[in-house]
Amino acid sequence: MPPPRTTPQRAKALRHRLAELRGPDVPAKALDARALAALAANPGCSRRALLDGAGVNKAALASALGSPSAFGQSQFALTRGNAFEARVKADGGAELLRLVREKLDPDAEPPERTYAPDLTASGPEGRTARTALALREAVEAGGWTLLDHPMLALDVAGSPAFLEPDAVVVHPDGSWTVVEIKSFPMLDGSADPAKVGAAARQAAVYVLALEEVAARLDPAPEVRHRVLLVCPKDFSNLPAASAVDIRKQRAVTARQLARLTRIEEIAAGLPEGTCFSPELPAEQLTAAVEAVPATYAPECLAACELAFHCRDRSRTAGAVTSLGRAVRAELGGLTTVEDVLAAARGESGDPDDPAVAALRRAAALRAEALAEAAESRSGELRGAACP
Repeated sequence: MPPPRTTPQRAKALRHRLAELRGPDVPAKALDARALAALAANPGCSRRALLDGAGVNKAALASALGSPSAFGQSQFALTRGNAFEARVKADGGAELLRLVREKLDPDAEPPERTYAPDLTASGPEGRTARTALALREAVEAGGWTLLDHPMLALDVAGSPAFLEPDAVVVHPDGSWTVVEIKSFPMLDGSADPAKVGAAARQAAVYVLALEEVAARLDPAPEVRHRVLLVCPKDFSNLPAASAVDIRKQRAVTARQLARLTRIEEIAAGLPEGTCFSPELPAEQLTAAVEAVPATYAPECLAACELAFHCRDRSRTAGAVTSLGRAVRAELGGLTTVEDVLAAARGESGDPDDPAVAALRRAAALRAEALAEAAESRSGELRGAACP
């Protein structure tokens, strides 16, 4: 069944409800592509979906709960990244366009001039509309166009998320390319695979948002599924680039975002007066957070500011999710560590359940191994005692 159509009245009511959840006079924190990619990687977590959709500052919330997080970039990394991005885009983005042509479109005419439209507008909605207009005009004009920090919108669980990629390039054939500029080094033409993977997931979010813009044009321009990743060459400040195929990441992200429970449904199930303002007493704030179901996994430690709080709660409850998603998937309907131990000891569980049978077999093998080790050790001690 398709989700209900969002009318202006419905959207206004949702914005008002989300503002109530943030707290009076608490500004909304923008949902960026990094957070959106992390949310898509854990679509079962209603807590993150609601807090991100409401624009709650999860770092401030975690501190107020007594579980501050070290998640996030250092100020040094941010400053270095901004300086490198400014160098890449210097001279109107001439070097950046050269890299795009070299890595993604070598048969196109070299960019003789750089066209970078002004994307200034009032508010995120205004900037989104101005970006869409600039993209359409660039397609009609032909040639190379560089959009510096355009604003894109993507529907996330019924709430719009405004995203700002580093750059989008329009090719002479009218196709569009996402450009990701990162400050981690590219050594001998390759970078850290984990960091490249994270960048690819972010770029996939931008591609999905661009595809929504393209779908409103006739004919719809092609949004390329190979993005340009630009990093410092070795340990210098010179730019190096690589084309990254994000088709897999795009497909996974689209599928996971589609699985997110709509924010209205999550908010409707909360107790009256629920609020996540960091100014509230810790007890009241804890009760509000715990009213929203969470799906914790160790991977959250690298992606969510509330991970320490959720980990403590998960461990206290003995949830098997604290052992990792792979372990959780293998255990089927056994949701707590106590359930697992009881099944292994034969005290509970259906013997025909594959997970229960495997646990009992493992427990039997362990007991057998321990018995053999004990018998062997006993024999050694008896032999040592003999004259």
